[in-house]
This record gives sequence, C-alpha cells and structure tokens, in this order.
Amino acid sequence: MTSSTLLPAPAEAPGPGPAAPAADPQLVVAESLLTLLRTSTTEPRPDEQLEALALAVAADLPVLLWGEPGIGKTAALTQLAVSLDLPLTTVIASVHEPTDFSGLPIVGDDPAVQGVPMAPPQWAVELVRAGRGLLFLDELSTATPAVQAALLRVVLERRVGALQLPPGVRIVAAANPRASAADGWELSPPLANRFVHLSWVHDREVVVRGLGGVWPCPELPTLVPESLPGAVALARRAVCGFLEARPTLIHRLPTTETRRGGAWPSPRSWEAALTLLAFGTAASVSREVLALLVRGAVGDGPGLELLAHLDRMDLPDPEALMADPPTAELPERGDLRQAALEAVVAAVGARPERARWEAGWAVLVRALESGAPDLLVAPATALAGLRRDGWEIPAAVERLTAVIGLARRADRSMGRAAEAEAARTERVGR
Repeated sequence: MTSSTLLPAPAEAPGPGPAAPAADPQLVVAESLLTLLRTSTTEPRPDEQLEALALAVAADLPVLLWGEPGIGKTAALTQLAVSLDLPLTTVIASVHEPTDFSGLPIVGDDPAVQGVPMAPPQWAVELVRAGRGLLFLDELSTATPAVQAALLRVVLERRVGALQLPPGVRIVAAANPRASAADGWELSPPLANRFVHLSWVHDREVVVRGLGGVWPCPELPTLVPESLPGAVALARRAVCGFLEARPTLIHRLPTTETRRGGAWPSPRSWEAALTLLAFGTAASVSREVLALLVRGAVGDGPGLELLAHLDRMDLPDPEALMADPPTAELPERGDLRQAALEAVVAAVGARPERARWEAGWAVLVRALESGAPDLLVAPATALAGLRRDGWEIPAAVERLTAVIGLARRADRSMGRAAEAEAARTERVGR
C-alpha cells in the first residue's frame, strides 16, 4: 500500500444545484408595506420615567420595572441600552430553573480535592466575555419562589454559579402586578428589598404620536463632575439627619405580603436612597424624577418624608430673613414659601420681643410684594396672636389688612359655594 492510499480521495466539484424559488410577488409587496409601517422619526421630549431608570442604572443599583403587560417596558430597556451603548441580554426568569442562576454542579477529576464547581449558563459566560452589558430579567413576578431564591445572589453579589459578573454589567428586571401576571407570585421580601422599584405607565400622547410615526427621543441626565462632592455631602446630610429624627423608619418590614414585595425601608434600601439622591443632585434632575427614585428605594411614605426633610433643609434661616426684611429672599415655590413664613412666626414665638415681632411683619410685607397674597393669611393670623400688651401695631400691617381680609372673604365664599353644591347634589340624589 502506498502512502497515497492514506489520503482522502479528492472531492468532486459541486454541481449547480437547484435554483432558489422565486419570491411570491404578494410577499414582496407585503415586505414593502411592513417597511413603510416600521419607518418613523423621533423628536426630543422629556421622559421622567426614563430619566429615573437611567440614573438608577448609572448608580449600579438593580431596578425593577412594574407595569401592566404590553405597556412598553421591554421597548424602554432596548432604547436605554442603545442610548448607553450597552449590549442587552434578556433572560426570561419564569422559564428557567434555579440551577440556571445558582449554577449546575459539574464533577471534576478529583471532587474530594478540587470540589464540585458550579457551571454558569451561556448568557452569563457571554456577559463576562463582553465585560459590560445590560442584563434584563423579564417576567420576574411569574418566577417560582425557588427561582427567586436563586436570583438573590445574582442581584446582590453579581454571581452566577462560580462566575463573577464584571462591574460593567447592570441589572434591570421587569414584572407584572400579580393580578395581571400569568400564574404570578408575590416577590419575596429579601429579593424585593434589593431593587429600586419604578412604576411604568404609558403616556397617552406619546403612544398616539408614536403610532403616527413620531416617537420621543428623551435626553438622559448628565452628571456634572464639579458637583459630585457637594452632591455626596448633601445626600449624606439629608439621609442621616432624617434618620436621626425618624429612627423607627430605619427598618420597617411591611405587614402585608403585597407590600413586602415592593419598596420598603431597611439599612440596605436607605443606602440605595442616599446613592440615588447623590446621583440626582449631581445631575440636577427635577423634583419629580428625584421623587420617583427615592420612593422606589424606601417606599412612598418614607420617601415623601425624606423629600419634605430635604425641602426644609433648603429653607432660608428665619433669623436671617428678620435681620434684613427689605432684601429677604423667599422661596418661589408656594409650599416652601409658606413653610419659610411659618418658620419666621415660630422664631418670633420662641423669643417674643417687640423688635422681632415688627421684623416678622416686615418679612410678611416682603412676601406680599413678591408672591401670592393668599399664603399670608395663616402666618399673619398667627403672628397677630403673638402681640403683647403695649406693642403698637406697625404701619406695615395696614398694607396686609386689605389683602388678608379679601383672601378670607374669598375662602368663605368658596366654602359657601361648596356647601350649596353639596346640598344641591343631595336634593338631586333624593
């Protein structure tokens, strides 16, 4: 046998083969129609939901989007991934087994020496290979309790089996409320407390314009490097000062199963709120976006209390206002302006002296010159009640009397109108 017999025989040249069938003309026309339907333009438009989501992702905090089916949660994630230039990896949590997240045990050559490693799934290996990405855990509320338990380590420690996800990977999940989920489960409290919860709702105008061919293109928040130290200091001062005043809110596990599956206060979630407050401040986002983030971390009640505490931190010092009333700078927002005026009245009441009482009236006059007069009724009434015998009424009060009287008459008129309307409704009901 010669050596040439060990070589494979040369392959025959392939023939021409059957010709590809011609496309059906109707399908060609259908493809053209689909292309036209998919063609759209964009327009700049603010989107508070997407801004909050982008900031939470930038802060490297796991986010959970709550919304009804078909409302656009997946589309929002796709848009965010494109905007942040992150590859998107979607994992449907409800169709996976616990071992798909905790790892599948693989027996090696010598398990007694080397142990039994937990092999990660392919999607985790690809994320590590890419070094960055957006991991989207969809249908979280339909995942079984065993799968939710396996996800704890993925969400908190960023580990899948024996594999450590790189720092460049961000985690976002989506869930439907139990009432609208297919065979849904409530989230376990340990898993729920690891997420920032954002309610996802549709905007009627956005949907209508989008179906008309014009979809929004929101601008994502931008962090300003120069404001980072101040943002961190403000966030720490706000959260620490608030928890010193409200220590019972440091950890409060809700009593109902449904609320335990949402946002609630714990040391972990307060740390998330502090982080989000710093990021929101550094990006100069609106109060609405800040409220979405803070409430999504610690719940509605504690979150709103923290925001109110933050507002009080920004109020001007009442002593400074009374020191120079003609140039006093009062907040523009109505609720903050009224809080500042009430603080002035409280300061006078804490140390009632004639000069301070007159300075308080001068601050109210300044408020009249630069804002809505209806905000002066309550503080003016309270300040008048602090008068002591022998204190003459300052001339500035005359400027306020007509305005306050008019506001009171308007309030009484509105009250009478409301009573008349209620009586009329009652008569009609009979």
